[in-house]
Amino acid sequence: MKEWLDAYDDRDWQSATEGTVRYALLGLGWWTIDLALPAIEESDLGEVTTFVSSSTEKAERLAAENGVDHGISYDEFHDGEAADAYDAIYIGTPNAYHLEYAETAAELDKAILCEKPMESTVERAREMVEICEDADAPLMIAYRMQTDPAVRRARELIQDGFLGDPVSVYGNNSQPLLEMNPNKEQWRLDPDLSGYGTSVMDLGIYSINTTRFLLDREPTAVQSQMSSHADGFGDVPDERSGALLALEDGVKMVTTDSQNAHEDTQLKLTGTEGQIELRPAFHGKATLHLSRGDLSATIEHDAFDAQREMREEFDYFADRILTDADISPDGRHGLQDMRIIRAIHEAAESGDVVEL
Repeated sequence: MKEWLDAYDDRDWQSATEGTVRYALLGLGWWTIDLALPAIEESDLGEVTTFVSSSTEKAERLAAENGVDHGISYDEFHDGEAADAYDAIYIGTPNAYHLEYAETAAELDKAILCEKPMESTVERAREMVEICEDADAPLMIAYRMQTDPAVRRARELIQDGFLGDPVSVYGNNSQPLLEMNPNKEQWRLDPDLSGYGTSVMDLGIYSINTTRFLLDREPTAVQSQMSSHADGFGDVPDERSGALLALEDGVKMVTTDSQNAHEDTQLKLTGTEGQIELRPAFHGKATLHLSRGDLSATIEHDAFDAQREMREEFDYFADRILTDADISPDGRHGLQDMRIIRAIHEAAESGDVVEL
């Protein structure tokens, strides 16, 4: 156990020890400026050289404020302005804009790190995958939980048989969105920009994707219910969502999500021999709770938060680019999440079980 703890935050994926990937950051909201930018600045293998925003003036102003060399507009990005200054792009815009920026980056022979969910619909996500594959452009979807030490060590335990045979999974992800941002016109509440809805697209994807990663099993069928009640949620169907997913090998998963509830993140996996719970799970400082027979243990990593999760994510991506290694999670991995999310919404609308 001591050896396992000593290696808790080891980078078991790292091959590159030198080299730098230069980034252009697209979408300069709080997530990009307050989390992505400092994460790259803290990383070993990356630096930010270019900001891309809605106007040249805004991009140049934010670039000057943050010590970034270049600031350009989206139109200038599409025209190839400053293309020699960066090797890869990070897409942090609303979901429905991801495709157009990935397409331009592929045309410019750049690598692409795209925020999740990868687009607003399955069809647009599939188009992104095909464009990048045709151009041989590296595409990674930004599932930061997959490089969090708590999740990677939990995956090792599951592979070593800690759970026995996996039986069930419960995941919840909720937050008070309008307390965090009181603007009822924000893009997460606009289905033209967010996609199928708000809670499953933005929050439920964490439980779904992390479970896929931990168990290496895919959902085969889903049934669900969702509803919206509060002012501001009238245009989206899933202020509250609950879904039951059947996974391969008979594993059953329940996932609940809400953009209008007390903040809570947890993921509990139960098997025939033991249980692993991440609580909190998804908003930084993931903590492992382990139970098996008479054993009970809690492993915390106070130094790890969302920014450091993103630092690991950016260094993993850079490592893949610098060593020309296979990327996981790639575009097809992200496309599968889009199919699952669409199925959850279809099941809620129809009242039927939807096969995947």
